[in-house]
Amino acid sequence: MIDTLKPFIQQVWEKSGFQTITAVQEAAIPAILEGQDVIAESPTGTGKTLAYLLPLLHKIDPNSPGLQAVVLASSQELVMQILQEYQKWSEGSGIRGTSIIGGANLKRQLEKLKKRPHIIFATPGRLLELIKQKKVKMHEVKMIVLDEGDQLLIPEHLTAVKSIVKSTMSDRQVVLFSATLKSGAEKIAMEMTMEPKVIRIVKDEAAESGIVEHIYFLCERRDKIKLVEKIARLENSKSLAFINDIGELQVFQEKLHFKDLSVGILHSELKKLDRQSTLNAFRDGKLKMLIATDVAARGLDIQGITHVVHIDLPKDLSQYVHRSGRTGRMGADGTVISLVTEREERELKQHCRNLKVPLHKRIFYKGKIAEEEQKIRR
Repeated sequence: MIDTLKPFIQQVWEKSGFQTITAVQEAAIPAILEGQDVIAESPTGTGKTLAYLLPLLHKIDPNSPGLQAVVLASSQELVMQILQEYQKWSEGSGIRGTSIIGGANLKRQLEKLKKRPHIIFATPGRLLELIKQKKVKMHEVKMIVLDEGDQLLIPEHLTAVKSIVKSTMSDRQVVLFSATLKSGAEKIAMEMTMEPKVIRIVKDEAAESGIVEHIYFLCERRDKIKLVEKIARLENSKSLAFINDIGELQVFQEKLHFKDLSVGILHSELKKLDRQSTLNAFRDGKLKMLIATDVAARGLDIQGITHVVHIDLPKDLSQYVHRSGRTGRMGADGTVISLVTEREERELKQHCRNLKVPLHKRIFYKGKIAEEEQKIRR
């Protein structure tokens, strides 16, 4: 299938060393190339970005000066991550792309628009603002992509997203990708699209994944911080930990910094530059642990995560799957750790029964994760 795409895409594919395309790419790329609307649900780490980006780049005419495509995402980080992928895959194509995100310098963004981009990667609020000011003309747009679509179809973004889609001509193509798609979001997506091809990829069909062990530590709520500290000290670890409450995040960071641990935090109220530098430090291995809220970590692609830590139990099964899918990617092994009270233990066991994954209770012994019997034997 890659052989049917333009030569510049084929060249980057060869350089990247990819052997095979993933299930979601196999299903979505031909449909998008044919001009169909698409609604795709596929787990984290299955190659959704390339599933829409490669056919989108193939369809762009670099000789036509107008704006031809818009890619929407719910967070600044996700927009910048997609932009980086675009820069890599559009090399030598003559296709111009730019980012338009809330919180960034408006004057600088207007300067970027003067260069007549073919593709805009944007957060909905800022893009709609520029459309209303007639700084972005949408009449030539042939494709709109909603990345992490379920996050774009929540009340916070929905009005802006609907207005952006309405600002294009009726023959435009709408494609939506998401790791999870609840029935309410899917209903809205159906209303925005015309006879879409609906793609659902289950975990079994997804990209090759390594062995993921699901374990838990039983503790009192107040002792969770001590366990997080021990996990942050594990050798050769790169842990992504999830917490539900922003206020508690700050407390955790202060206590862990006091213990001289390299831990960063990520939440939606952080300034853009602080978020970016924390993410870069975590990606580069300068931070061993990143503690985040679900909203802040949504859609971020961070390679090499060895441990996913549920400091707070996820609110439902789909959130457990979504968080846990950050480790054990691209053939690497991983560990999912839940820190639970006695009450939470029952709920966690139910999640794992539903997922048909074995769950093991563990303790810390001499700074390492161990089975309880090991401590007794010694």
